Amino acid sequence: MTADDQRATTDEHSDGDATDGDGVGTVHLVGSGPGDPELLTMKAARLIDEADVVLHDKLPGPEILGMIPAEKREDVGKRAGGEWTPQEYTNTRLVELAREGKDVVRLKGGDPFVFGRGGEEIEHLADNGIPFEVVPGITSAVAGPGSAGIPVTHRDHVSSVSFVTGHEDPTKDESAVDWDALAATGGTLVVLMGVGKLPLYTAELREAGMDGDTPVALIERATWPDMRVATGTLDTIVDARDEADIEPPAITVIGEVAATRDRVKRFLQGGGADALAEADATAGGTGGDE
Repeated sequence: MTADDQRATTDEHSDGDATDGDGVGTVHLVGSGPGDPELLTMKAARLIDEADVVLHDKLPGPEILGMIPAEKREDVGKRAGGEWTPQEYTNTRLVELAREGKDVVRLKGGDPFVFGRGGEEIEHLADNGIPFEVVPGITSAVAGPGSAGIPVTHRDHVSSVSFVTGHEDPTKDESAVDWDALAATGGTLVVLMGVGKLPLYTAELREAGMDGDTPVALIERATWPDMRVATGTLDTIVDARDEADIEPPAITVIGEVAATRDRVKRFLQGGGADALAEADATAGGTGGDE
């Protein structure tokens, strides 16, 4: 079979196992953590260094992406409100590169299996007989709030945490997120990719009975050098987002633990700038700290 013939059948399920032939590469689904390169696992760093090709999105952050030689990087990222790469293309490309004998790293922000579409990709690889490895990463759902001084659980306040995507598959007939049930849990809610739809789900939670005074925090670019944090309540956080101009990637933390930052930030090192204070300083013409 020619290379063209192989590419033509990439999206179809293989009748046999591609590993029966010689020279098939391995795909490594690697979690890069929340963005600080020092939070890469040792295994992730080694595989990135050894890879022939690294398919990445934007979430690993500029410092980590800057460590990878440009000639072996391929951007298959998805940007909110901008250009995006169809998931079908990424699936196809992974199979194509492996069949060319390449050692491939599919680099993802956080952990590959926490809203990272890793499950879809390993199923596609398996269907096409491509050997793969999963390398877990530090999930931003926990590390992001933690870096801002916000524990997702705290025995004085909460004993459960729910992780929710704020950006579901747009082809779904209806949302799979039951905001009524989440409001009733009394635990921490961590919403990933939820900046744009913040007004929708905060309204859903209030309508479901959650107190409007519930603390909320938005953490933009968690662990990155330009990390910023805006805090408020369920009633005020949309205005806080707009005033501070919080943009993706950002994490929303809803619950009593979100107020922890204000109690500890005086002593917190590397916890990011106070986005609302920055916004107020800019509006007053005095300039920010940076």
